[in-house]
Amino acid sequence: MKNNKLNLLLAVILLVPGRLAVAQGGSPAAMVPPQQLVIEVEVPAPLPEVWKAFSTSDGLSTWLTPNAVVDLKPGGEWTAHFPGGSTGGGTIVSFVPEKELVLAAMAPDQFPHVRAERTRAVFHFESRGNSTVVRLTQSGWKSGSEWTKAYEYLVAGDAQLMATLHHRFVNGPIDWAKVFGDHAQAGK
Repeated sequence: MKNNKLNLLLAVILLVPGRLAVAQGGSPAAMVPPQQLVIEVEVPAPLPEVWKAFSTSDGLSTWLTPNAVVDLKPGGEWTAHFPGGSTGGGTIVSFVPEKELVLAAMAPDQFPHVRAERTRAVFHFESRGNSTVVRLTQSGWKSGSEWTKAYEYLVAGDAQLMATLHHRFVNGPIDWAKVFGDHAQAGK
């Protein structure tokens, strides 16, 4: 399964060319991540089903984490409460049903400055017959060591997010009890 997940992860990554430059003196702390991180996946499901998987707590809980919360309104939360206590996701900035969901996205806990300042994550949805193309564009990156490390982490993390979404529609909702055992509901 890990090889299949890795192959899918590699198949869905589409990075927009950007710049990763070292400032005078070559200090890694001065590196600037590319301006955007773009990842796209074609999901084998109709647009209304994919939108529901993003725009409702029940839908998000079928693929992201067992304890997802979606309050679909500007300022509402779009949050994954993972077993063990960490959270991910962000705050909804805006949305257009079945077209776009914009978040002020939180970086993982290990990047506290980036998490506090947030990036902008735009999920764009496009119907292609019985499939839906979901494109994540994450922008708002700044310079500095923590920003560079967060960007590098999220290249893989966002690709895994999109691979998990694809997996959910190929194999059905994730059985969180099998993934987390007795801890599946621990984030609630």
